Amino acid sequence: MQHQLSTIDYIVFFVYFLIVSGYGIWIYRRETGHDGSREGDSKDYFLAEGSLTWWAIGSSLIASNISAEQFVGMSGSGFKMGLAIATYEWMAALTLIIVAVFFIPVYLKNRIATMPQFLHQRYNSTVAMIMAIFWLLLYVVVNLTSILYLGAIAVSSISGLNLDFCLYALAAFAVLITLGGMKVIGFTDVIQVFFLILGGLATTYLALNMVATHYGETGAISGFSLMTTQVNDHFHMILARENPSYSALPGLTVLLGGMWIVNLNYWGCNQYITQRALGADLPTARSGLLFAAFLKLLMPVIVVLPGIAAYVLYMNCVKN
Repeated sequence: MQHQLSTIDYIVFFVYFLIVSGYGIWIYRRETGHDGSREGDSKDYFLAEGSLTWWAIGSSLIASNISAEQFVGMSGSGFKMGLAIATYEWMAALTLIIVAVFFIPVYLKNRIATMPQFLHQRYNSTVAMIMAIFWLLLYVVVNLTSILYLGAIAVSSISGLNLDFCLYALAAFAVLITLGGMKVIGFTDVIQVFFLILGGLATTYLALNMVATHYGETGAISGFSLMTTQVNDHFHMILARENPSYSALPGLTVLLGGMWIVNLNYWGCNQYITQRALGADLPTARSGLLFAAFLKLLMPVIVVLPGIAAYVLYMNCVKN
């Protein structure tokens, strides 16, 4: 089966690219002084002090966290093991609340601009340098490469374009919309998350409708009801030992224990994430984090459910 986009699809992609890039350049020129109105500095570049609203902070947090890892990887996990994979997303929502209540006030009170700076104040320069090098290597060697590769696979699969071309195009697009620093990133991320949520909900709706149609019924609600009946095991949050995916998920002891260290480190001590909120006042930063937590609750709906729907359709094709 050949997957090829039509001309109108390419036009939509191109227009979207122009809108996001053009908006980013406009914000960049308006806010960073490149139109001659005022000068910007490095702190303003990284923190966008006082410029981001709570909804921009929350959207930017989600846009920074959600990528092809979720839309490709988590959908695949939904296909394989079901809703249990949503544990990570819902746990992240609770972690964001903890960060909003306990972590952010400390950072803002001490005027922390970076996590290495915080470790330097709390411990010493050696600890700060170790963390800076560790996170830099992690994001360049692991995160950046995997995100670009998975994103390129997704774009190449639906467009038919060369994989290498998609990889370089995504990298160039990322560079273009980040030139203006956090002010540009924060507001362009609002556009990204809007279409991410909208497109994800549309995908879920279409997937549930396909399930309903396959069984001679109509409507997304009917499709969801059929899914819970046909593959009930895919809606179990705690898997039985005989489940093939049992070993792929952490046990309750990990979720209630060591997983919290990882979550609090990622959402509360990760420069890539906390940077979004460090330039705001406390009420705005907290509201942004809580908004991000709310959006996190939606992620299984727009990512995992389509994967489960695909599994239902796949199993029926195998049977037939």
